[in-house]
Amino acid sequence: MRVVVLGGGESGVGAAYLAKKKGLEVFLSDQGEIRENYKKLLIDNQIEFEEGQHTESKILNADWIVKSPGIPKKAEIVFKVNQKGIRLSSEIEFASEYTNAKIIAITGSNGKTTTTSLVYHLLKGDGFNVGLGGNIGTSFARQVADENFEYYVLEVSSFQLDDIQNFRPYISLLLNLSKDHLDQYNYNYEEYALAKFRITENQQNDNFFIYNKDDEMSLNLLEKLSLKAKALPFSMKEVLKEGAYAQGDTLVVKLHDEFSMKIEELSLMGNHNVANSLAASLAGKVLNISNESIRNALMTFQAVEHRLEEVLVHDGVRYINDSKATNVNATYYALESMRNPTIWIVGGTDKGNDYEELSHLVKQKVKAIVCMGLDNQKIIDFFRDKMEFIYDTSSMKQAMDLCKALAESGDSVLLSPCCASYDLFDNYQDRGNQFKHEALKLTNQ
Repeated sequence: MRVVVLGGGESGVGAAYLAKKKGLEVFLSDQGEIRENYKKLLIDNQIEFEEGQHTESKILNADWIVKSPGIPKKAEIVFKVNQKGIRLSSEIEFASEYTNAKIIAITGSNGKTTTTSLVYHLLKGDGFNVGLGGNIGTSFARQVADENFEYYVLEVSSFQLDDIQNFRPYISLLLNLSKDHLDQYNYNYEEYALAKFRITENQQNDNFFIYNKDDEMSLNLLEKLSLKAKALPFSMKEVLKEGAYAQGDTLVVKLHDEFSMKIEELSLMGNHNVANSLAASLAGKVLNISNESIRNALMTFQAVEHRLEEVLVHDGVRYINDSKATNVNATYYALESMRNPTIWIVGGTDKGNDYEELSHLVKQKVKAIVCMGLDNQKIIDFFRDKMEFIYDTSSMKQAMDLCKALAESGDSVLLSPCCASYDLFDNYQDRGNQFKHEALKLTNQ
């Protein structure tokens, strides 16, 4: 069988490496430049590859094509693959065919990385032989090639789920839905939401689907879809007979038996993280993890980098890195969790954002808006009449110098951009790291 991998990042190189280890004929093609560490892995394993182009004659003769999630489904090469009827899969689909491990797969518009890391922390702490992958760290495929884990906790995106055929998690979690990546889904919210729901489409009645009972779109689609997995809800608003919920100051999980703990004992801040903790705890109960282990995991888990990450307190000002907030809903959660007057850094590559849902939070929490991007006009136009202090900057240094001048003791400076990073930065990690670098420089001044 000839396998062709499109994309030479972590996902693509991992898939090519797994294909080679399984004795398949493999070729990797990347239209851009492949990083040196990935090139070395390909060369060391005698995997044929190209960069800077897609040679169609070498791609369209494949039996199976594995597409990295970063390649748009509207790309010309993808169109030609589909025209020829060649099987096109994501790396999670490809890798899942070569492991018998139980998969806990987590998706949603927001909170995926935090909840995936929390579930992994929960399993690891209880002694499970478990790997962490998907959109985090080492690719799922590379781990399947080299490791012998009995469980995998995977963060999966709609782009990965677009290209599955048989992918079947033991437990799937759909945390929430909000309007994101609509440019890739014909600006149709339901089309995007249905892509997320593909996480459960191959599940059978011995599998579990954990969903958010407070999420309107999820409930609408659940009425239309015929799911085979056992559906388990979590809610921040409603007491449930079975599932997980928040009641007053207490988190409660009812499955097999009952688990509860005080919300103030959670290591993570913000209502959205209470919801994430409910979902993770419910997954733990499905796996028969003890109440003691669940409590310990929820109390000891450390926040994910670039997600409401407190960088430092300097001269009484808290600097918080939420660079991973690339859509309105993620920033909503960040602003909601702020307890001090906030200077908000926002901006980047707009993905069709509607800032209306942030208006009341900005009015309550924000003392100044610092726009940071190549084109900030949409944000400025929207908030011009709603915010007295709004500023236009085009670099991290410029934005942070301004924040330092504006901030007083007791304030918070929050980077929660609402937008993709590609106008000024390589990715959200680069953006967050530059924020942290500029914040830490304050201690040397």
